[in-house]
Amino acid sequence: MPMSFAPLAVPKSSRLAVTLNSFPVNPADARSHWSLVHRSPHFLLSACRQEATRSPVELSSDGVRAEMGVKSGLHVWELLWSPNDRGSHAVVGVSRQNCPLQASGYNVLIGRDSQSWGWELKTNQRWHAGKSLGTYPRTRRRRQSEAVEDFKIHTKATLSIPERILLVLDADAGTLGFVVDGSFLDVAFRGLPLGVELFPAVSSVRGGASIRLRYLNGDPPALMALCALSIQQFLGQKRQTEMDKLPLPTCLQHHLLSTY
Repeated sequence: MPMSFAPLAVPKSSRLAVTLNSFPVNPADARSHWSLVHRSPHFLLSACRQEATRSPVELSSDGVRAEMGVKSGLHVWELLWSPNDRGSHAVVGVSRQNCPLQASGYNVLIGRDSQSWGWELKTNQRWHAGKSLGTYPRTRRRRQSEAVEDFKIHTKATLSIPERILLVLDADAGTLGFVVDGSFLDVAFRGLPLGVELFPAVSSVRGGASIRLRYLNGDPPALMALCALSIQQFLGQKRQTEMDKLPLPTCLQHHLLSTY
């Protein structure tokens, strides 16, 4: 039975909540492209450049970063990476422009130097400047009676991260975090350089590993998203049963019931 990440979640900021409730941008947006230039030669790109596939090469660690980065604002990307195609040293994170994207042997590549920050999905370790900064997400017990068994399990084993991961980069605050199964797992990295272009990046040692990238949304939020979030927060759980009573067109009711 898949585990719930809800006990590990922290409240989303209003900026993040609005961004996640906004309609995703067009999938063909250039911010959804992997870079043709900044990639290991062992990563091949699909024709649309939204999927990167690692060739079956031995004794090599290989990375690829997005074509476009950001210097300011809060931004969310979607990464799709099947757990069956990860193997060891499967890393997601962000990098500066000059982060090395190929190395001999099997290593954590994103997070191996001071130019990148990476979350290794198999061991849940956070990496930067070649050092492990501990596991992510950090388990917490909110109340003595809440999720005690889950807490005991989580502290003894790594978490199985599903295929879909949302990467949340707040370039204004210099933070990087992740959303899994709708749960924001808190900030994974702080102190990222401000005013410097940062790019989503991944690294892998698994032959055949395919990772899809899609830019979802970012600042500034659309007015429609702000209004939708206000209505959703006002209705709370009632929005599932009371939405049809609002004097709104059906299409807007469906929008208010949807989550991203």
